[in-house]
Amino acid sequence: MVGKGLRVLRQAIREEPGPFAIGVAGAVLHSLVTIASSYVLGAIVARIAVPAIQEGRVRAGAIALAVAAILGVSALKVSGMIARRLGAGAMQFRLQASYRRRVTRRYLRLPLSWHHKQSTGGLLSNANADVEAVWFPIAPFPFAVGTLVMLVVAGVALFVTDWAMALVGLAVFPLVFALNVIYSRRMSPRVTHVQQLRADVSTIAHESFDGALVVKTMGRESEETERFAGKADELRDGLIKVGRIRGAFDPIIDSLPNIGTLAVLVVGTWRMSTGAADIETVTSVVFLFTVLAFPIRAIGWVLGELPRSVVGWERVTKVLNATGDMEYGPRQTEGRGTPATLEFRDVDYTYPDGSEVLHGVNLEIPAGRTVALVGPTGSGKSTIASLATRLVDPDDGRVLLDGNDVRELTHGALAENIALVQQVPFVFDDTIRGNITLAREAVDGDDDVWTALRTAQADAFVSKLGDQLDTEVGERGHSLSGGQRQRITLARALAGAPRLLVLDDATSAVDPRVESAILGALKKSENPASVLVVAYRRATIALADEVVYLEHGKVIATGTHLELLDSVPGYANLVTAYEREEAERAREGAFIEVEDTEEEEVSA
Repeated sequence: MVGKGLRVLRQAIREEPGPFAIGVAGAVLHSLVTIASSYVLGAIVARIAVPAIQEGRVRAGAIALAVAAILGVSALKVSGMIARRLGAGAMQFRLQASYRRRVTRRYLRLPLSWHHKQSTGGLLSNANADVEAVWFPIAPFPFAVGTLVMLVVAGVALFVTDWAMALVGLAVFPLVFALNVIYSRRMSPRVTHVQQLRADVSTIAHESFDGALVVKTMGRESEETERFAGKADELRDGLIKVGRIRGAFDPIIDSLPNIGTLAVLVVGTWRMSTGAADIETVTSVVFLFTVLAFPIRAIGWVLGELPRSVVGWERVTKVLNATGDMEYGPRQTEGRGTPATLEFRDVDYTYPDGSEVLHGVNLEIPAGRTVALVGPTGSGKSTIASLATRLVDPDDGRVLLDGNDVRELTHGALAENIALVQQVPFVFDDTIRGNITLAREAVDGDDDVWTALRTAQADAFVSKLGDQLDTEVGERGHSLSGGQRQRITLARALAGAPRLLVLDDATSAVDPRVESAILGALKKSENPASVLVVAYRRATIALADEVVYLEHGKVIATGTHLELLDSVPGYANLVTAYEREEAERAREGAFIEVEDTEEEEVSA
């Protein structure tokens, strides 16, 4: 464990050599001045204090010289301390910030299949608690390195001053390192367990916050509280076990230098009685051991934090070394401002658990056309939407955008040409404007924002808000209704003028009349786009130029809505069932908006 910890510290030095050098330089200055102060103090005691006691009078000049010497030494020590702390602080916080960015960037580059295997709490813990744990020993690290210099110089000085007292005092150092080996072996598994428990607690807390509505409506507050309390108690118990070991280790480390100092006093007194040492020598040696107590503690702090650091490093590097990146090609696309063509050729896709979703799928979305995907639950509709936007890649076959395999396009080309709007809308804790523009250069001012809002049938309710585009919507858009959030996310996609728009049941929370108005506005938009829509409503399906019917991951039939009604019994039964469900939702008032009526919005 110590070897692994030292390798982590070596990595820190490689990445932040400048702050480390400043911190170590300050620590070395502090250490050398501390050693020098022992001889200054010995000289003051032997040459000023003792003669003053013996003579019964104090010389003003001698006192002034002693004060000047002490102040000079103190000023140098303070300078070294400031440099040490600044260097250590800059090194620690820069490393933490750097690795938080690295972990976050890695999250964004890893595929959805990797994220589906991770818990949200674990991901939060990796980017926060684990990164902090990795670089926690950096705070005392430059000081510990500087004190190693102090120990070497002090050891030499001790042997030069009095070898017998030096041998007695320095015998404590092997004990320090032996104790640390025992400590690391006992601490490592407990720290590993605690770091995992931190992630578990974060996961439960995140689920509770996200599922607050479910918890309250189902009356599960007490059960959820107990679930969180149980895991929090486990974390508490784990931290107490870690604290017990630290509580036993730290006092022993602190007491060893004191034991060494007592031993030196005993030996020094004996040597004075035999005439082998004088008062100045004994005072200097004892003071040296007194000031060495703190360096030993500093080294103990670093060694004591290494198990936690190593565990954090292993958890962070597990993310940084995760594989599965989606490689992008060098190709760009042409035809900006015109609708795109999307084509699936013999596409197969299987979930990571081995269950097949799509098999031999062939379909085409011609430029400027609206194609509806219809099929029962589990037929592969959302998977097709993910493949179209390259959230995942097919196991076999090709997905083509304007004849180009999407795997050969640059990441920027995909983002500029294709936009996905999912059923569950995500709204940032920002203004309406901020949620729609996302600081994209392609969105040219408020005119583009209002155009997108009009197409998404959202301009009416936004114009009635007190601050309009500057209205803060709160976390996840809690101040908006479900239908309003869906329209904001649709406007966000439209603001970038995509050539292909993929709607994965993206208007399920709005009134069917508003949905029809949205689809109609898309066809009349200044920036027309091809549209692939995962559809459930009969009215929506009927507006599509072509319908693709799926069952069990295969394309069963394609044609217009009326053609499939007449020729495909499974399709007719499914659409009829959708229609009955839609009527039931309408009767229950599922589409009633809070701020204004849908009739006003459609007319607007």
